[in-house]
Amino acid sequence: MPSATTTNHDSGCARTVVINVVGLSARHIGVNTPRLRELARSLGGARPLRPDFPAVTCTSQSSMLTGCAPHEHGVVANGWFDREQGEARLWRQSNALVSGEKVWDKAKARNPKCTTANLFWWFNMNSSCDFTVTPRPIYTHNGRKIPDLSTQPDALRDSLQNNLGAFPLFDFWGPRAGIRSSDWIARAAMQVMREHDPALTLIYIPHLDYVLQREGPNSPALAAELREVDRIVGGLLDACVARNARPIVLSEYGIEAATQPVYLNRALREAGFITVRHELGRDALEPMTSPAFALCDHQIAHVYVRDTTSTPTKISNRGPSMSPEHESRVQRIAQLLAALPGVESVLDRSAQSALHLDHPRSGDLVVTAKTGAWFAYPWWLDDARAPDFARCVDIHKKPGYDPCELLIDPLIALPALRVAKFKIARALGFRATLQLTPLDASLVKGTHGRTHLAPGFEPVVLAENSLLPEKDFVSCQDISDIVLRHLFHNQS
Repeated sequence: MPSATTTNHDSGCARTVVINVVGLSARHIGVNTPRLRELARSLGGARPLRPDFPAVTCTSQSSMLTGCAPHEHGVVANGWFDREQGEARLWRQSNALVSGEKVWDKAKARNPKCTTANLFWWFNMNSSCDFTVTPRPIYTHNGRKIPDLSTQPDALRDSLQNNLGAFPLFDFWGPRAGIRSSDWIARAAMQVMREHDPALTLIYIPHLDYVLQREGPNSPALAAELREVDRIVGGLLDACVARNARPIVLSEYGIEAATQPVYLNRALREAGFITVRHELGRDALEPMTSPAFALCDHQIAHVYVRDTTSTPTKISNRGPSMSPEHESRVQRIAQLLAALPGVESVLDRSAQSALHLDHPRSGDLVVTAKTGAWFAYPWWLDDARAPDFARCVDIHKKPGYDPCELLIDPLIALPALRVAKFKIARALGFRATLQLTPLDASLVKGTHGRTHLAPGFEPVVLAENSLLPEKDFVSCQDISDIVLRHLFHNQS
């Protein structure tokens, strides 16, 4: 049987490695990132990347991997409201949620021997990729969350964790999120490249994203963290040299300073548009019956407005059609939200169409934040009535993104003692929750989602200039074709 290396050589695919350093901007490439600086110099410089709107992880990655706009691939944010089930759903993982032909399918259509490995890019389950690695915790009946992976093929899961140790899930997200998870992902990528020799390798390096949201883009701590990211990227670049692979380094979005949290759902509740259910002294959001609610995601929010007329609305490829009563309610809510401090614009379906966000999953309105502002998800008016998960890391129960999960509440006097008690309770088999997340959104120091940033803050692409489009910037939708050019550029 020929080796994987021989197979890829015979296929004619030029090995290509795409390293997604989330949050990387031109201003970061310099004295603290010598490997990235040298790569940029050798390739002819860093090209600004212009993200699709909104500039968030799931949307950006879906545009990159399909070459389609959000109204085509359907990933309108990191989550959306499922109107049929009446539930807000964020951070889902099935690749079937992304419409459009993926870059690995395009490559395989040109050459069936062109294999792809996807390490930790989102929507990584149930895909047609040859090799996949993504987090998949084990949830036990007594409430435990045990770090683990989902891989394709299944045997890759044990191979990686036997060699590298268990995937450090609690260093991947939450108050402990740090360099250890990015280091694990990089080492896993190098093992997959050595053992399986994919033609295309996609690698997700999240560490810088944590630092920028937690500390802010001008933090003195950033220099040391950039050196750590550069160390990891340098190791991957060395692996590229060893395999004669072409690297592409890119980022999904740029991060600006967060100076003003904006509470859309509190404004909606005070105006009578939010329905809550009182549960054990707490306020539970009822999105299915609320006249309107906002699914907040960094600097954008999808606002879903319920049509209470007796005649069901018709769902088209541009979303539900509106009855006159529904349209009137949407207009009233648009006026209410547009008047809030920190809100830049409120987009109706016509304005969403101009931004290629007109999809059935999109809200009746999409709200965008001003520079420095961002949208916090809370709907409760008194922190004593916040749901129990608000103080926990729980990305699936919260109907919106919560960057406070990266922090430990400064009001907790002895957080280490609380963690120790939690671990003891779990070890004894008791159900327990670890409530460390602050409710003070002003503690967050960095945010993203806007597509127009100050010079130097925009995301970047580092790739062979001869294989980039002939323009001053690269769009997310260009990435799929750029990858294919790297894979097949020597073929006629």
